[in-house]
Amino acid sequence: MLTPYHILPEDAKVWVYQANRSFTQDEVWEISDILENFVDRWQSHSRDVAGYGSLYYRRFVVLMADENKCDVSGCSIDSSVKLIRELEHAYDLNFFDRMKVCYKITNDLIGSFPFNNLNELLENGKLKDDTIVFNNLVATKKEFETQWELPLKDSPFAKFVV
Repeated sequence: MLTPYHILPEDAKVWVYQANRSFTQDEVWEISDILENFVDRWQSHSRDVAGYGSLYYRRFVVLMADENKCDVSGCSIDSSVKLIRELEHAYDLNFFDRMKVCYKITNDLIGSFPFNNLNELLENGKLKDDTIVFNNLVATKKEFETQWELPLKDSPFAKFVV
């Protein structure tokens, strides 16, 4: 059951899928429709999931579910992963490369780099301690709102800076 973002509680479960490239404008419209249709029909054990799905920065698919109304597990999570895999295939995307880090170049432009290049990019000045990076490990709506976009120095990646 499609649920407006502002109605979801702070503890709503979150999944962030980072694409290997930005979506074209046509892809944004198409994928947004696909997400809306999926979330509107999303079920867990024959019960409607109060969920939300949207694109962010033309680079991320974000799904949320209110587990206070219906637990999301097993088959319902599998169905969401199946959707992401179908998007990968249909649009020649990769949402599962966990070794890429996305960062803000400008407020609207997102770049990415291989995680093992982090220190090199810091050394040559392409990244700074205050560069905003995306922490896709957030697990709840509250974490999404407060810890998804962080300065590099405050992110989980900071512990790998030498």
